Amino acid sequence: MSDTRSLLAGAVGAGHVLAEGDVPPDYGHDEALGVAPGRPEFVVRPGDTAQVAAVLRIAGEQGLRVTARGSGTGLSGAAIPGPGGLVVSFERMNRVLEIDAANSVGVVQAGVTLAELDAAAAAHGLVYPVFPGEMGASLGGTIATNAGGMRAVKYGVTRQHVLGLEAVLASGEVLRTGGKHVKNASGYDLTQLIVGSEGTLALVTEAVVRLYPRLPYQGTVLAPFGSLDQVTAAVPGIVGSGIGPLILEYVDTVTMAAITAAEDIDLGVPAAVRDKTLAYLVVMVEERTGERLAAAEAELAELLAGLGAGDVYVLPDPAARRLIEAREKAFWAAKNAGADDIVDTVLPRAAMAGFLTEVGGLAGSGGGLVMGCGHAGDGNVHLAVFQPDAAARSELMHGIFAAAVARGGAVSGEHGIGTAKKAYFLELADPAAVGLMRRIKQAFDPGGILGPGVLFE
Repeated sequence: MSDTRSLLAGAVGAGHVLAEGDVPPDYGHDEALGVAPGRPEFVVRPGDTAQVAAVLRIAGEQGLRVTARGSGTGLSGAAIPGPGGLVVSFERMNRVLEIDAANSVGVVQAGVTLAELDAAAAAHGLVYPVFPGEMGASLGGTIATNAGGMRAVKYGVTRQHVLGLEAVLASGEVLRTGGKHVKNASGYDLTQLIVGSEGTLALVTEAVVRLYPRLPYQGTVLAPFGSLDQVTAAVPGIVGSGIGPLILEYVDTVTMAAITAAEDIDLGVPAAVRDKTLAYLVVMVEERTGERLAAAEAELAELLAGLGAGDVYVLPDPAARRLIEAREKAFWAAKNAGADDIVDTVLPRAAMAGFLTEVGGLAGSGGGLVMGCGHAGDGNVHLAVFQPDAAARSELMHGIFAAAVARGGAVSGEHGIGTAKKAYFLELADPAAVGLMRRIKQAFDPGGILGPGVLFE
């Protein structure tokens, strides 16, 4: 071990190598529920791409399995290291290198948090539109999982905004893909292959991301509905109306009660309306002027009333802001309430009602409880699973994912597979696709040192 530590110290500096007993517990876990933390043999904190390349060359020579780590906010266990492995933490690679307003792009190191990028872009009247609910997440981590969030209904997920990458292959070779240009028909799109690969193909060190004008006016409309069918029937009408919602969220009544109580938010919904409500739609719009916003809010309220809402509430700004913040913290509310796992699955939005009805039946028959919310505009459902029995929980989770896949969906919409959802993914995904993914993994990482246990065995 001393020889390996000396080699790593030579690559990143002795003060940026931690070994065994010196490693704080935080480097052994992310935020995935039900996944045991790991104990890496080494943690290194490189300061630049050349140091990352040197570390990976050493890892290959020493047979060390490498786990990339950003802020550790992931929910699928991809940042949990295997025993005797090496964690590459990007906490020191945290610079916004450039905000290029003329080309509407940012050049950013992987360890920069979304909050830091947001502040840098805002200074130029721009925004990076990926808001997954945790602004302390690193850009590199969100690229690894192809993160989405509530604004994906308007702007799409991470891969729509990554124009180019700098990444280090397992061999230590430095790869540059894409760039500031927005079109590319030159061979395979390696940028998009790496986005969402969860640290199994290469370690991203830098990214070129697309930025957008930051619209200054936002408004939020809350609409209670009496049935899931009404909710899911309303969503296509909103998306197809031309209003262009920034956020379009489904929240069941149990979850709404939990998140508003946790943050002490009064939405002004009378008890008589709450008693008849099964779920809510939360719709946010953004505009360039106050007049355009008022018109959009009025049009949206009229549309929702016509789509079967029990009532419609245009929320005042403080309440709206607090509700969106509370919705972003729904994971923490579920965790604090004792949830045993979190499901992030995706399916065609028109299939949500049947899916949620089936999930309720699966949970009830197994003695568990499932509650949740989701990005209704793009069919991404988030569920908190309460089932303390591990075997029964695994069966319930399998049933939930199978129900989504059977309706044309997928196991994960934005959290990734990691180690936590690997068994479900490998069983339910197209075997031909999984086989091709394995061959791609072999081409990028023939020694199999990157992302141990993530996606595959």
